[in-house]
Amino acid sequence: MAFAAALLGGGRVEAATPAPHYSIEAIRYANSPQDPVAEMVIGAPKDERVDSVYVLWLIRGGGHIILFDSGFHRARSFKEWTIEDYLSPDDAVRLAGVRPEEVTDIVVSHAHWDHLGGIDLFAKAAVWIQREEFAYYTGPAWQPGGDHDGIDPEDVQELVKLNTEGRLHLVNGDDIEIFPGIRAYTGGRHTYASQYIRVDGQPPYVLASDNVYLYRNLTEHKPSATFSEADYPANLKNQQRMIELAGSADRVIPGHDALQFQRFPTQGRIAQIRP
Repeated sequence: MAFAAALLGGGRVEAATPAPHYSIEAIRYANSPQDPVAEMVIGAPKDERVDSVYVLWLIRGGGHIILFDSGFHRARSFKEWTIEDYLSPDDAVRLAGVRPEEVTDIVVSHAHWDHLGGIDLFAKAAVWIQREEFAYYTGPAWQPGGDHDGIDPEDVQELVKLNTEGRLHLVNGDDIEIFPGIRAYTGGRHTYASQYIRVDGQPPYVLASDNVYLYRNLTEHKPSATFSEADYPANLKNQQRMIELAGSADRVIPGHDALQFQRFPTQGRIAQIRP
């Protein structure tokens, strides 16, 4: 990352502190067997199926222990979905040597149950979500004509509670630095205002979450599921943007692809994306 320069008194110019090094790990906390590929890669054969995974991404550096997405744990999830080899997200981070109370921040990509639903498991974490995502799913989504498909009411209540406790940060739009060297981007429209992040470093990585479900979305240039069909072009545009931000499609990490645990060094449930 290029150093920024600040003009100080007396004409002296001082370089800003460079971004810290961040390690990135993917933690698989559950499996989702035989999912229809066409629901994740729009235009894929209707009868094709794939075993996908539920993932948390753990980012450490600069005095922060950050989760990108928080998983789920509410009972209704297990009634409505086929979930195997489940480990609660708070126990999943322990596998990486992190106690739940040590997590300083959770960046929520979007409000779906399997990404927002674990925010109450990390008692000291500040939570970051797009301002428009928060506004929509705590209000108009539940009014006539609104769309709250995939949103758990209990998760929304927890989100509001965090706001009243002063632990919620609203990210105001696109290309916003939320930590030194970590920026949030919008436009993929997986949900009303979903976000993805770029983690600076040598090399940089983009964590896409469900803005890209599978590596196939990238290789076949097919959209992921979006808030509406009208958002497919925006999703494809942002896939290309993610590749440019990461410098390679290989460094864009999809939301539910088990291949990330084959492409990167993996021990048990943890893939080391960047040491």
